Amino acid sequence: MHIVVAGNIGSGKTTLTNLLARHYGWIPRFEPVENNPYLDDYYKDINRWSFNVEVFFLKQRFRDMLEISHTKKTVIQDRSIYEGVYVFTANNKAMGNLSDRDFNTYMDLFDSMMMIVRPPQLMIYLRSSVPHLVNNIERRGRKCEESMSIEYLQNVNGRYDDFIFHQYTGDVLVIDVDHIDFLHNPKDLGDIIDKIDARLYGFFQNSK
Repeated sequence: MHIVVAGNIGSGKTTLTNLLARHYGWIPRFEPVENNPYLDDYYKDINRWSFNVEVFFLKQRFRDMLEISHTKKTVIQDRSIYEGVYVFTANNKAMGNLSDRDFNTYMDLFDSMMMIVRPPQLMIYLRSSVPHLVNNIERRGRKCEESMSIEYLQNVNGRYDDFIFHQYTGDVLVIDVDHIDFLHNPKDLGDIIDKIDARLYGFFQNSK
């Protein structure tokens, strides 16, 4: 089974992925942030390096999906290929950071990939306000994120909502994270686990 934790930068995806992997005994799979050779350059000059960054992420996420599809164990993934395309790449295109030629090439590649992979059984969307995201980003102190603008986070947040509520057709569990602390409050984590159990039980019932 394939589970995805979705959400904007700083929403708590990696933390929740780790906690759920530990609770359920699932295999965690994380975004290749540290291994992306273009990321530092991207934050310094987004317009110049957008295509390179997006293609690298697309390649890595597609490889992840292929590997996940061939394992018999349940995998929980920190961000999916769908968000990379419909949120981050679409946002870069709207902001003028990708030319029509580069965007069309990218989308042709993505469409070809989607012909041979299946979507996840459940997507857990961590919905957050921008102030909450900023606080989390400042707290973790990643150097490559220091120059990220509020406008960028706002644009990505809007595209996440549009993607989840108007574009994505798979099963989604929405968790509003502004006023919970699933890392330090066992009750908050327990509430999330109860909701996941309910969704997975329904999934297994419908799959019989």
